[in-house]
Amino acid sequence: MQIQYQATNFKADQKLLDFIEKKLAKLKTFHEGISEAQVYLKVNKAEDKENKVVEIKLHLSSNFLFAEARSGAFEAAADEAVEALRSQIARWRTRQGISG
Repeated sequence: MQIQYQATNFKADQKLLDFIEKKLAKLKTFHEGISEAQVYLKVNKAEDKENKVVEIKLHLSSNFLFAEARSGAFEAAADEAVEALRSQIARWRTRQGISG
């Protein structure tokens, strides 16, 4: 799977990118047709403690799935977004009649 990253308002370190890549790789066990992921990392300027935003857009076969999560840490937001995508993949597979 090809992963493209875009960080807004900060420079993402390699440790964070590796963490996200490992999480996204686990999604391949749910659907082999994932070809690409676009990951957007943002730091909002708000006073809110949950100012880290992770948006992930997955390209599956002929469809796109999208998830967004906010948290106080990018790792927690990435976990939430990947879990939301896993759930979306499961629903998509059910609608497509794909078992397993």
